[in-house]
Amino acid sequence: VKVQNYSVKTIDPVGKKVTLSNGVILPYDRLVLAPGIDFEPLPSLTGTTANQAKIVHAWKAGAQTTSLQNQIKAMTKSDTFILTIPPAPYRCPPGPYERACVVADYLKRTKGGGKVIILDANAKILAEPLNFTKAFNETHKGIITYVPNAPIASINADTMTVKTSSGLSYTGKVINVIPSHKAGKLITDSGIGLANGLNGKWAGVNVLSYESTNLDLAGIHVIGDSSSTTQPKAGHIANADAKVCADAIINIFKGGTINQVPITNSSCFTPITKTTASWLSVVYRYDPASKTMLPTGNGITESNGATSENYEDMLKRYNNLMADTFS
Repeated sequence: VKVQNYSVKTIDPVGKKVTLSNGVILPYDRLVLAPGIDFEPLPSLTGTTANQAKIVHAWKAGAQTTSLQNQIKAMTKSDTFILTIPPAPYRCPPGPYERACVVADYLKRTKGGGKVIILDANAKILAEPLNFTKAFNETHKGIITYVPNAPIASINADTMTVKTSSGLSYTGKVINVIPSHKAGKLITDSGIGLANGLNGKWAGVNVLSYESTNLDLAGIHVIGDSSSTTQPKAGHIANADAKVCADAIINIFKGGTINQVPITNSSCFTPITKTTASWLSVVYRYDPASKTMLPTGNGITESNGATSENYEDMLKRYNNLMADTFS
């Protein structure tokens, strides 16, 4: 194993070569890409440069995470936190609803109150609908307001106002806008036809091997959030994708047959408060008729509410997943 800490500059699918940012050219037999996600521009963001800088997504760790943290810390019990959710698909389906809950819990515990408004571009809660409905209406009653079918039309950073496509406006102290998603720049800007999946924003793949469905790109595989599949864009699924992909490549190198009945699974724990969490779980199996991964059994299941035991299990699950992924 050789690790090269350089970005990819170009991919030559005909010559089967990758050129790195330092000029080094790497030949390949099989190429696996996992560039994650990127974001679409925000719609009609206006205001001074300084105020626009306050409108962050914090959907990738880094400076924006710290900025959002500091903005939340500066809130009072009289202030409103506005969270916008983009149309699916986006990274981590329960994530935005989870964030709304932990922000509400923080405001309640440390500020004595506050308001959280969720503007969801989707028609309904996309993950753990029973648990989040209970969290919004009971656990965080009086703090969280959930508004479905509310895609963003414009944002005025000077007045801190969000207008939805329905014409309704919402004003807050903090505006946390999660933009619409697309595959990482290595996919969308590659110029070699990788983004041939959903809406041209994601890489179409054969889920038996995660090889590109573009016949001109034989030998290129795309795993994780950048691929276009029926599975959620989540870390647990990315881990499962990688294993299916690796197994397929090993069998190809051996001259054998790849597994025709792959099974993947995804689980997710969701903190509802500082000490309680809920969960969801689903197992997917390859369906030869649709050539997709479909949920088995009763589909996606979720816990019966949030508990402290679930919170403890959440930490164990995270540590196990990270150890398995990066060992």
